[in-house]
Amino acid sequence: MASGENVRRIGRVDCPGGGQVWVEDNILYVGHMRAPSGTSLYDVADPANPRLLARIDMPEGWHSHKVRASNGVMIVNHETNGAASTEGFSGGLTIYDVTRPSTPKLITKWETGGAGVHRYDFDGRYAYVSATAEGYVGYIVVILDLADPARPQEVSRWWIPGQWRAGGEDYPWGDFVEPKCHHPLRFGDRLFVSYWHHGFYILDISDLTKPRMVGHDRRSPAFPHPTHTCLRMPGKLKGRDIMVVADEDVAQIRPSAPAFAWVYDISVESLPTPIATINVPGLDVDGATQPKMTGCHQPSERFNGTVIPFAWFAQGLQVFDVADPFAPKRVAHYLPDPAPGHERASSNDVTIDSRGLVYLIDRIRGVEILELRV
Repeated sequence: MASGENVRRIGRVDCPGGGQVWVEDNILYVGHMRAPSGTSLYDVADPANPRLLARIDMPEGWHSHKVRASNGVMIVNHETNGAASTEGFSGGLTIYDVTRPSTPKLITKWETGGAGVHRYDFDGRYAYVSATAEGYVGYIVVILDLADPARPQEVSRWWIPGQWRAGGEDYPWGDFVEPKCHHPLRFGDRLFVSYWHHGFYILDISDLTKPRMVGHDRRSPAFPHPTHTCLRMPGKLKGRDIMVVADEDVAQIRPSAPAFAWVYDISVESLPTPIATINVPGLDVDGATQPKMTGCHQPSERFNGTVIPFAWFAQGLQVFDVADPFAPKRVAHYLPDPAPGHERASSNDVTIDSRGLVYLIDRIRGVEILELRV
């Protein structure tokens, strides 16, 4: 049975599982994990009775498990997922007009070589994209201008030196995990970029055409989990600039206790310093290895004040207050029922809407609509 504290369930969407949820103007956008389900749009004006408006399908071997929307424009990723056929299809970022959410209209597709697009941020004009590109190893940062959504323009790209194989760069990592830009997030004139087992990078994008690294930290291989999301806190906490960094509980480079999140002081950007950790009580049993997807996945990119909802894989929704960045406190949690035929929940993403309602998607099945009481 579902259980929790300081959380009340007010609705549920019974749909195929997914990788991301997003809400704009009472429209819930769901990026699904597996074909044929691609992207679904729901009316959640009445959150107790969500109503399906539209569905966009995907071919086998591909998925569009991420989705963002702003100013009547929806963008979804196309990325390989299994044995993808490239005949008649390619990776990239697909752009839709959703001014009428019940009838999304394809505007265009920005195509990439290779596996396609993984994650991205979108501010209504610019998209900050994790993408594969011909001649590069792994995923790199690409900034796109969507001022005219029908004609996406590449503004710039950035990568770790060594990724540009076609440019003759020396590859310095040997057999270590290849570099992978995972998730760029913009805050002001900075781009906070998680780079999987290669840590994170802080980029100065005051000139969008010339991203410039100003800070970097890498915990792996001392800590074996990859860096998933770097979430800059608005304002100062205890006089300091703070960033929450989530590690994902997959792809461990060696056996380990479940992944967790970190709190960094980035007041001096060139010297990011961890000052605390965020964890769910009872998960780390003397450092013992547990099944993957037991621990942390990612925080909500939207949050109110200092209270951050997290999707914590098998632990469901976990909500932490980082008002004191040296001592984060868990203030709420909710464990949904597992999807039919599964033993554990697999909470993959979480967001909030303008009403403060929380949307928690399981990667196997369903979206929970929740109300926080904190």
